[in-house]
Amino acid sequence: MAWLLRDGEVLASLEVAGSRRARSRGLLGRDGVDGALLLRPCRSVHTVGMRFPIDVAFCDDELQVLRVVTMPRYRLSRLVWRSRAVIEAE
Repeated sequence: MAWLLRDGEVLASLEVAGSRRARSRGLLGRDGVDGALLLRPCRSVHTVGMRFPIDVAFCDDELQVLRVVTMPRYRLSRLVWRSRAVIEAE
């Protein structure tokens, strides 16, 4: 189990989508999520078919946050060119 940290403080548990299949599935089909999900590599996401809205943090190679958005269901995010990873949370 990985952890999402800020200045050494644990913010949430972090599930890492390590395979292409896990990244493409993301949070689809789930009723919720405890903690957050890391998708790497990733520059955009969608919530088509999601059961709940999500908060999305687009991050660079070092997981520094570039942009944060709240996405309602059935939306497509804009492409974030400098993004190399995405963290999704409920």
